Amino acid sequence: MLLNELRTHYTDQINPDNFEGKTVTIAGWVYEVRDLGGICFVVVRDREGKAQVTLVKKKTDVELFNAARRLVRESVVSVTGNVKASDKAPNGFEIIPSRINLLNEADSPLPMDTTGKVEAELDTRLDSRFIDLRKPGTNAIFRIRHEVLKNVRKYLSEINFIETSTPKVVATATEGGTSLFPITYFTTEAFLNQSPQLFKQILMSGGMDRVFEIGPIFRAEEHDTRRHLNEATSIDIESSFCDHFDVMEILENMISNVYSSVKQNSQKQLDELGIDLEIPEKPFLKLKYEEAIDIVNQNSEEDLVWGDDLGTSAEHIVGNDVFERTGQSHYFIIDWPTEIKPFYAMPYENNPEISKSFDLMHRTMELASGAQRIHHHTILRERIESQGLNSDSFDFYLDAFRFGMPPHAGWGIGCERLLMTMLGAENIRDVVLFPRDRRRLSP
Repeated sequence: MLLNELRTHYTDQINPDNFEGKTVTIAGWVYEVRDLGGICFVVVRDREGKAQVTLVKKKTDVELFNAARRLVRESVVSVTGNVKASDKAPNGFEIIPSRINLLNEADSPLPMDTTGKVEAELDTRLDSRFIDLRKPGTNAIFRIRHEVLKNVRKYLSEINFIETSTPKVVATATEGGTSLFPITYFTTEAFLNQSPQLFKQILMSGGMDRVFEIGPIFRAEEHDTRRHLNEATSIDIESSFCDHFDVMEILENMISNVYSSVKQNSQKQLDELGIDLEIPEKPFLKLKYEEAIDIVNQNSEEDLVWGDDLGTSAEHIVGNDVFERTGQSHYFIIDWPTEIKPFYAMPYENNPEISKSFDLMHRTMELASGAQRIHHHTILRERIESQGLNSDSFDFYLDAFRFGMPPHAGWGIGCERLLMTMLGAENIRDVVLFPRDRRRLSP
């Protein structure tokens, strides 16, 4: 069967003013069947919306009418018929069918309700993601995710970044630590990569100058929270002849562009989710680490000292303080202690206890981290050793710094956290098609 025999239009392409009396073919899933005896309504849902198919018993072939009445919800159908304007129908039109082709009948009962009338638990939704995606709200999230990633690629490409891909199977830890998933690689042990960081920096030595990557990262951390995953999608950049302030500007411009793009191109999906999206105001506030520590200590019973990391409650305290004072939901925390940042973060020359590093924060959580990187071989090797790591394991990386590594800086931002905060999702798993955490490996 030819494709145009199965579908000529999506439902949102049919305008009753221009299509009145014309023959169209739509294809999708049976959303609802209302059999009123003398009249039968079949609502068909495709990716873009819904259309009502109307059959009047006295005016319809008996076999066609009975076939429509027997349709099972969520069965796949192709419907051919004439368009008729109708104020009472979805999108202002109905289709008077001449043919209903049942392509695949669904089993009954369904694993979960697709109309939204009966809410399902998150685990139930994830176990039957193929059904959950048929709900307009769930589908809207992943349409927005597509718009976010499309705009990221567009924006970074327009400012001369080159998209690249780095290995996800590696021989050693990217950033040190033990949060690694070991795998068997033929006769040796390997690991799933935590980050593209080291490879991005090697590319700076190769003269690629500005690169970005959108790809999976893996962290073997035994978190079980609403904002942690063991497999996530990271958006990373690295840029030569830049410092940390330069790449912070790139990051805030990208965030602003992404929000603007979603607001302009995904309004239908935002309406489905009931979201009035506000574009973050630039420039983002730059708050020093020591100032963040003071805010936490002044507004809570915590007693943080220099060198402490900020936990979840501390992040909320600082985020709420910034929002109340400035109205900004996004801000930077800069100038972190060198010792709590990765070995490649550049210390200030006149104050080596502080690094040229930053975190991009949302009012509710950390979104991104970045820094100017150490580009001198000797200093970098010393920093690796100072963190208790074997520098010989990093020779593949360190060699790139011996033969002309330019000054460079970069960052990485979690796509899922960006989406979660943009859409106000309660759980990060809502914005991942098939999440991987400590309890979920399937589907």
